[in-house]
Amino acid sequence: MPKQKENRSSVFRKLAVLYKDMEENYAEVAQEIGLACTGCANNCCTSYFMHHTYVEWAYLWKGIKSLPSAERAVFLEKATQYVSQTKTDLMNGTRPHTMCPLNKDGLCGLYSHRLMICRMHGVPNTLTAPDGSTRVFPGCYQSQKLIRQMDHPPVLDRTALYMRLVQLEIAFVGPKRIRILPRVNLTLAEMLEQGPPRV
Repeated sequence: MPKQKENRSSVFRKLAVLYKDMEENYAEVAQEIGLACTGCANNCCTSYFMHHTYVEWAYLWKGIKSLPSAERAVFLEKATQYVSQTKTDLMNGTRPHTMCPLNKDGLCGLYSHRLMICRMHGVPNTLTAPDGSTRVFPGCYQSQKLIRQMDHPPVLDRTALYMRLVQLEIAFVGPKRIRILPRVNLTLAEMLEQGPPRV
């Protein structure tokens, strides 16, 4: 009997556990490197990231809907401004460098619902694809500076974490629809501007 689409609440609970595991893996490597975000001159919340899963998109909206209406409206308006600014930057051939619409006084205004890339960016990490090829990410500039002084710097292998996210994506949208749905390739701001995903 083919596997059915899993209950949304169940998937969200598993995603929260996965996010916690990501944080613990990240913290372990960051501690070994000596990486801390406090006092960093380069706010990674201005980094231009694309996100690729419906389940994270929906979980982000779960968090947005939990906010007071006034605060939610502010974030959504900032998302619209972000999308407009990044479109202008891209049309001008410039990589966008705009503050995340969820940034509030230097901190994430939706911290518990922030997306995978927001949790994993910073430390050096690797990802092995199904075809066996490996992608290497050097980490943020502060991380790169710190590991230059290390003979054998630690590296976070995020392959297993990504595989768990893929399984949650399949469980969320259903094993049949995963093959026909358009691929997600959106900034966090675009996810907010477009509303919850229709799956």
